[in-house]
Amino acid sequence: MNDAVLVLAVFAACLVESVEALTIVLAVGVTRGWNATLRGVAAGLVVLAVVVAALGPALSAIPLNALRLVVGGLLLVFGLGWLRKAILRASGFKERHDEDAIYARHRASAARADAGRGGLLVDSYAFTLAFKGVLLEGLEVAFIVLTFGTNQHTVGLAVVGAGAAVALVSALGAAIRSPLSRVPENSLKFVVGVLLSSFGAFWSVEGAGAHWPGSDAALPALIAVTFLGALAAVAALRRVQAQGLARSADAAWAATVAKRP
Repeated sequence: MNDAVLVLAVFAACLVESVEALTIVLAVGVTRGWNATLRGVAAGLVVLAVVVAALGPALSAIPLNALRLVVGGLLLVFGLGWLRKAILRASGFKERHDEDAIYARHRASAARADAGRGGLLVDSYAFTLAFKGVLLEGLEVAFIVLTFGTNQHTVGLAVVGAGAAVALVSALGAAIRSPLSRVPENSLKFVVGVLLSSFGAFWSVEGAGAHWPGSDAALPALIAVTFLGALAAVAALRRVQAQGLARSADAAWAATVAKRP
């Protein structure tokens, strides 16, 4: 059960990061040309491979309990950050993530930028933006794969989940050459926030030397509790927003009435 949940968590998280990286690469490639863009992608992948090769053995050398405590804490912070933003988006307090708008914004910026042509980079702006997009999003993918895989001694399963997500997004992006706006990214981020927060809490407790009731069987229950708690937070915030809008409408009506002769 936990192996299946782990693969699902890695797949969902990496799917989100892959969509975001693809949006940047497509916007730059379509607007500025593919030569420099693909060079930037390749350079980002090379640097990413070097970082992963250096970090992988280092994580494996850390004692398991210490690793679970540190990584669990990091995942908990990371996951709660995603979950907080997802709750705010779902309740209307934060603008929903829109890949079409982000794609258009990147295209507009790329069109305005100076070409900066010359040398091996061909187009320094396109190269830099593609390099940065692949490296930053790729680092998050690598962090998820290494932490999940090393913690559970199932790096192969984590790589399978990440590889499936990257391959799926890359294939769709190559086929349609447009942002994957139909991917329900806001919902995915909500689910990923729940999964990362749950795994982080689970591993932190185990790393601190405590034990969950039922051992690994406690993880699905923890995920369910986290999910229900997040839904309750969304419902509460929606009520707060509705009350605020009602008060604003009442105040506007009172001001209008007061101005009448």
